[in-house]
Amino acid sequence: MDRQENRCHLQEKGCGGCPLLSIPYEEQIHMKQKEMKKLMGNFGKVRPVIGMEYPWQYRNKAISTFAEGPGRELISGIYARGTHYVLPVHTCLLHHPRLDEAVRAVRKAARLCKYRPYDEDRKTGLLRHVLVRHSLLTDEVLIVLVTASPFLPGAKTFVKKVREFCPKVGTIVQNINNRSTSAVLGFSEKILYGKGYIVDELCGIRFRIAASSFYQINPVQTEILYRTAIEAAGLNGTQTVLDAYCGVGTIGLAAAAYAKSVLGVEKEWKRHPVRDPEYQR
Repeated sequence: MDRQENRCHLQEKGCGGCPLLSIPYEEQIHMKQKEMKKLMGNFGKVRPVIGMEYPWQYRNKAISTFAEGPGRELISGIYARGTHYVLPVHTCLLHHPRLDEAVRAVRKAARLCKYRPYDEDRKTGLLRHVLVRHSLLTDEVLIVLVTASPFLPGAKTFVKKVREFCPKVGTIVQNINNRSTSAVLGFSEKILYGKGYIVDELCGIRFRIAASSFYQINPVQTEILYRTAIEAAGLNGTQTVLDAYCGVGTIGLAAAAYAKSVLGVEKEWKRHPVRDPEYQR
């Protein structure tokens, strides 16, 4: 992969989000293969690491933090490595383009509504973060606006403008986080527009993805890895599979069609019930 073709100016400014980005993708795969052999080689043969055909613009989830920029303009982006200084992000090489479009729409609408960013030292302001999710199945976007206060002045105008600037928005949720914490989401939320979730598909199973859902961020590669693992496990409908990494249950549900039963950390799924086309944790 050409180093210059996908040069990231954010990395040059101190973004620590992609530490391997300056290394050609083929070299990254080689490095990971060596590391896996070191960690797992004593337990058996390590298969070649499966890379992506196109390792860019794959992320279906992004978080952008609000801050005050030059001239007190509302900006949003990512923290510079090791700091709480926000680097403005307009586009990211790893985001699906729909995510960047949605964040730009939120920033633009928030500026029109004169919302101010939350200042964690002074405990003033309103906007903390915006979390966005994209569905490859429907091309819809879920927007989660994280605020320090439950009151969002001009909420209807904000929603109208966001939908005007980004027509693919399927739902908008306000999440309230009034804690002194580095955690992005709070425990309370309300739906401003839509159903509060979007639907995506993974391995032929449809999932309702809500604001706090723990769902795979790379659906294209996830399908390849899950199918490879299921094949390697030799599932033939007689085994019980233990899903020790539940999230919304993508691993267990993907394996369920090939197993007698699947046990999760918090759930138990039987083979037939999980054939229901939609599942929501």
